[in-house]
Amino acid sequence: MLPTTTYSPQRQGNGSLSSRDAARHTAGAKRYKYLRRLLHFKQMDFEFAMWQMLYLFTSPQRVYRNFHYRKQTKDQWARDDPAFLVLLSVWLCVSTVGFGLVLDMSFLETLKLLLWVVFIDCIGVGLLISTLMWFVTNKYLMKHHSKDCDVEWGYAFDVHLNAFYPLLVILHFLQLFFINHIVVIKSGTFIGYFVGNTLWLIAIGYYIYITFLGYSALPFLKNTVILLYPFALLVLLYVLSITLGWNFTAGLCWFYKQRVR
Repeated sequence: MLPTTTYSPQRQGNGSLSSRDAARHTAGAKRYKYLRRLLHFKQMDFEFAMWQMLYLFTSPQRVYRNFHYRKQTKDQWARDDPAFLVLLSVWLCVSTVGFGLVLDMSFLETLKLLLWVVFIDCIGVGLLISTLMWFVTNKYLMKHHSKDCDVEWGYAFDVHLNAFYPLLVILHFLQLFFINHIVVIKSGTFIGYFVGNTLWLIAIGYYIYITFLGYSALPFLKNTVILLYPFALLVLLYVLSITLGWNFTAGLCWFYKQRVR
């Protein structure tokens, strides 16, 4: 379901935005509007954010078609509604508490793990990846360098959040049911690390593919297919892990326990 309200920025005779609209669409103004809406839950469209989360699994192209619609109506590629970020944070907190229970952590250890995952794994790594992709795409993947066509940092962050969500659900939620039950991924058996490593393959594959879709949706970028090249390394690493008996999930559990000591 797409919003029906439209906004057409006023342009001067030379095609540029008027001074009023230009000020309205500066990065600082967009950031202020976004952060201000974080404090007003009634203004957030959680139903639409949940639909986006569903489509990221079933048809991620539909999510990026909405980004095109936003550009046409609000003259920006990045989200102006933080509802998706809020729901993602809820998923992250709930799944991290689930990890604490599965790994038999105390309340204090689970709280430490939650702080690590939220502020380091999600926010810290997310800011780093978004900034790196923002720099690389603007520096090397632009068809024509122009002030009117550039990758917004906020859009790069949105692409990361879109790609991170399926990875979070698979590795931080679905995998919980297999760590100590059903298959027991933590065990040293072949079926254990086969199932665990296959979940990692699917999760990281989703991340790479949705990241590619995000940047290929921008009409002013070229050669975005190179963003799919890490798939080859991912498959090679997967085959090696199965052959050599590496267990990524057991390594993650060990790493989480070391973090909270």
